[in-house]
Amino acid sequence: MAHPPILVSACLVGLCTRYDGSRQESPACLDALRGLAWIPCCPEQLGGLPTPRIPADIRDGDGDDVLAGMACIVAKNGTNVTHFFLRGAEECAKIATMLGIRQAFLKARSPSCAVTGVIGVTAALLRRRGIMLSEF
Repeated sequence: MAHPPILVSACLVGLCTRYDGSRQESPACLDALRGLAWIPCCPEQLGGLPTPRIPADIRDGDGDDVLAGMACIVAKNGTNVTHFFLRGAEECAKIATMLGIRQAFLKARSPSCAVTGVIGVTAALLRRRGIMLSEF
């Protein structure tokens, strides 16, 4: 049986999905993906946010706290954007389930995807679903 694809933050492979609409791929991530099947996704776009968009941060906790309803995600202009991040995390989890994904390569320092430091919402949900996470 073929190895299931790896879910990867779309910005890491050079797609213009970052909050500022720029392109900033990760050579280390691209090297790690070489020869493997992978599926790019951007939780923030899947959740309904535009690109470019106002940057946002998790307040009063981390991604696990957001999933539990004990923290929120607020854009720099003060708008609560938690529902977009939750929807995007769920959409990424659906993709992972549909494709039998067991591993994800995610963007560091992201309110959606961070694995270390303050864990992002999507990273927290994928981890709860048993998906192995790596950060770039």
